[in-house]
Amino acid sequence: MAIKKVWLDESNDECVSCGACETICDAVFSVPEKMKVKDGVDFSKYETEIRDASISCPAGVIKFE
Repeated sequence: MAIKKVWLDESNDECVSCGACETICDAVFSVPEKMKVKDGVDFSKYETEIRDASISCPAGVIKFE
């Protein structure tokens, strides 16, 4: 199933701005102060990287569907 949406969910924890997501997939994630998902990205091209970033996130705030 293709990833259509990626977002920052801070309902339980806050982004710690570690930059791991940006290191794994800078085409999708940017960490100027807090993680941001870049606009206009075809997420289906980066599914493996998005999943890896979500798993690697120490705060567990990267969500996708």
